[in-house]
Amino acid sequence: MKFFGFAAGVAVTLLSTTSAFAVTQISWWHAMTGANAEVVDKISKDFNASQGDYQIVPVFKGTYPETLNAGIAAYRAGQSPDIIQVFDVGTGVMMAARDAIKPVAEVLTGAGMDFDKSQYLPGIVGYYSTPDGTMLSFPYNSSSPILYYNKDIFQKAGLDVNNPPKTWNEVWEDAKKIKASGAAACGYTSTWLTWIHLENFAAWNDVPWATQQNGLAGGDVELKINSPIFVKHFQALADLAKDGTFKYGGRTSEAKQIFLAGECGIFTESSGGLGDIVKSGMNYGIGQLPYDSDAKGAPQNTTPGGASLWVFGGKSDEEYKGVAAFFAYLSKTDVQEYLHQKSGYLPVTLAAYEATKKSGFYDKNPGRETPILQMTGKAPTDNSKGVRLPNLPQVRDIQNEEFEKMLAGQESAQQALDNAVTRGNAAIKEALGN
Repeated sequence: MKFFGFAAGVAVTLLSTTSAFAVTQISWWHAMTGANAEVVDKISKDFNASQGDYQIVPVFKGTYPETLNAGIAAYRAGQSPDIIQVFDVGTGVMMAARDAIKPVAEVLTGAGMDFDKSQYLPGIVGYYSTPDGTMLSFPYNSSSPILYYNKDIFQKAGLDVNNPPKTWNEVWEDAKKIKASGAAACGYTSTWLTWIHLENFAAWNDVPWATQQNGLAGGDVELKINSPIFVKHFQALADLAKDGTFKYGGRTSEAKQIFLAGECGIFTESSGGLGDIVKSGMNYGIGQLPYDSDAKGAPQNTTPGGASLWVFGGKSDEEYKGVAAFFAYLSKTDVQEYLHQKSGYLPVTLAAYEATKKSGFYDKNPGRETPILQMTGKAPTDNSKGVRLPNLPQVRDIQNEEFEKMLAGQESAQQALDNAVTRGNAAIKEALGN
């Protein structure tokens, strides 16, 4: 990642009709669409109206991967923005370019602001920090995987509509009952097998996904996803797929359409997918992410998905002061309340969470607190801070390829996970230049 250093930004001087004054523009590249893009625009406008020294300029750059690639290209051209939104999968990429970014903690303290990371949700802070606790990026939109279920299908299958499955064994049994009863064509489906069934499965059950604290403590990482607990879990999925009790939708969020169409009764997905389910008018319920009943100490805590805001290096002191002012504004309780309640993503600060709770929002919107409780219920362990690799997108592709062979009956779960480990380790070594 030697190419990924960043150039100095440019301060723009604006002239008012009554007097000349300098306004420093802060560019913010993001990947938000639809209602979430409206949130970005409102927050930016409100910040700009709250003071006269800095102007946030949000710019949509496409999907998460497209936004990250645009940032790399902009650096090469010497035109990097001040702030870029990078999805969780790209965290390792940004960390590998350490000389190219300026840690958020340094941006805030350098601007003379008091920075107390204890005010932020610990599960989120841990993922976006170095082993020594330095927060590298600002966690703008974080999510957690949860369980959704169709209450009408549950009722038809003779299941308790107020008692969603809590363990994976219960999911398998309920899914079989749904399929056998004819209440739905399939019992269970899921988005993001790599994120939910590997990375968060490991964290939630407090087992290692890889060595070196899953990559957070160092780059020389070896995957551990072929241990017995993973093999048992994926063999259960493979067995359920044989008769359609489990239906595979795709590598990312494609399975959401299967659930929304009423084809399956149980669904695991990001908490950030709640809006589409609400919009569909489905009689739905929410449960916590299931855990393995044989895992000692489970459930532990989930790890954040979504994205964070990274600050590029090589900018002027005035630009960094503007970025710090914006992040301080984003940390305000009322701003975080708005972002959380409007977008469905988790609030970044504990104060915003408590204020939302006191307002009665969670009582009026059942299930919206579940992802927060999952992430904050216990302090993160070495197994549950998240995963970090310089080439995590590539490693996920390898894992998905093996899962698809397994689900097609071409490999056992043991073979698929053994292959994913061998191929994944080789890819990690290559990325590190070993």
